[in-house]
Amino acid sequence: MLNDLLIKLTKSRPRHTNDNALAETKNGWVLRKWMGYGHIGQRHAKGINEFYFECFNEYLNFHRPCAFPISVKDKKGKIKKKYRYQDYMTPYEKLRSIPDARVYLKESITFEMLDKKARRYTDNEMAKKVQLERDKLFDKILAA
Repeated sequence: MLNDLLIKLTKSRPRHTNDNALAETKNGWVLRKWMGYGHIGQRHAKGINEFYFECFNEYLNFHRPCAFPISVKDKKGKIKKKYRYQDYMTPYEKLRSIPDARVYLKESITFEMLDKKARRYTDNEMAKKVQLERDKLFDKILAA
């Protein structure tokens, strides 16, 4: 049946850099949760980009925790990923935890600037803000 529908099964493989299924799955899940599955016309792309750059990206990077796994080798030598409670943090917190992380920043960006942005809202305030902004965006889309 899958062949008749021209559907191809793809799987990601651990420690193979060309397999990007994990990142694509996470990105797809986050975007679908927030934006839904319906088609949004191209004429709304500018408003959606503004929502992403002015609000949503800040929420994802500074206020939404993610799980960062550690690799553990079992008795047979197979490497498994473990998700420990202490390894849940925001992407920004993870960046800050990397030794000599300053080298990964653009020349014009400092951790002081990013810290200020991270402290601008609490996690709950930012969650409310991003939900309100999304609702405004969809009200515009539905009115058009």
